[in-house]
Amino acid sequence: MIKYRYEFCNFASLKVLRIIGYPFSLLYAGLTAIRNRLYDRGALKSFSFKVPVIVVGNLSVGGSGKTPQIEYLVRLLSARYGLAVLSRGYKRKSKGFLLADKTATALSLGDEPFQYYQKFTNIKVAVDEDRVRGIATLLQAKEQPEVVLLDDAFQHRRLKAGLTILLTPYHRLYIDDAMLPFGELRESATGAKRAHIIIVTKCPENLSEEKQQAIVARLKPAPSQAVYFTAIDYENELRGAGSIPLASLPQYEVLLVTGIANPTPLLNFLKAHKVQVCHLKYPDHHFFTEKDIRKINSTFAKLKSSHKLMLTTEKDYVRISDQLEGLYYLPIRTKFIHQQTQFDNNIINYVEQGSRNS
Repeated sequence: MIKYRYEFCNFASLKVLRIIGYPFSLLYAGLTAIRNRLYDRGALKSFSFKVPVIVVGNLSVGGSGKTPQIEYLVRLLSARYGLAVLSRGYKRKSKGFLLADKTATALSLGDEPFQYYQKFTNIKVAVDEDRVRGIATLLQAKEQPEVVLLDDAFQHRRLKAGLTILLTPYHRLYIDDAMLPFGELRESATGAKRAHIIIVTKCPENLSEEKQQAIVARLKPAPSQAVYFTAIDYENELRGAGSIPLASLPQYEVLLVTGIANPTPLLNFLKAHKVQVCHLKYPDHHFFTEKDIRKINSTFAKLKSSHKLMLTTEKDYVRISDQLEGLYYLPIRTKFIHQQTQFDNNIINYVEQGSRNS
């Protein structure tokens, strides 16, 4: 049985706030539409670079699986090319351009870039809220990257990327969503037309081809747009304070601590494995205070089982591992349900063509 404890407003209050915000959604939709039209017509200038640039983003505010998708591309490309990942560094405590080095922390880079930096030693990781300036700065380095991956830059219209990948979660497709603050969209669903590739993420692993085609029919992609489907692939062991086989997890009572946009897939995964869970849920990208840590430790101490552990996500782990003893995380990867080879070839072909042009 999963127990829930929420550390912010409940869903009923959130629903009321969204209804109140509906008129503002219409205003926001109009402003973003005007902005996109100005870029489309060239009234606002976009910048491009000779180096291959791949954007991974979404239309919604979070929870679409950008981090594992970026990591998938890193694994695909980093052995062949000099690779850099550029992010804005959401909620970081620094400003401007910053290249990750040994002094970097989750506070200075943001949690996702810091995770990339810790995980992949053969790439460059940088942050800059101005992506055009960020790429230009990377290209001024002595060892220039041959490919740049941009994390969460679909709305950064000042940059004209060579390849754009749009993610939309299976449980909340962009065609079923509404504009902020009534819904979770940053821009209208018509923005999906700018994508070269659309990936439906967090799908059930057994999603049939018939259901995939039904979703494609609803998304109505252009003939030039490829649509793929991915699922979350959980690794076979917990990491962090030690190594625990995933198969032994049902033996424990688990305190799950999350600060991500959508922990539901992880909760469903634990439930399917018959794990007894007490869940402390915090907002996305939450930086944990001393009060939060006391709350977490107190909740953990109150668990009745003598066989218990503290679990979090990998993204949260990079923020709080130095504040909590005995903390574990469950690594995840993106897994293509079908057509993985076709996707890989599309990416490699673009990079090779872009490299020849540069």
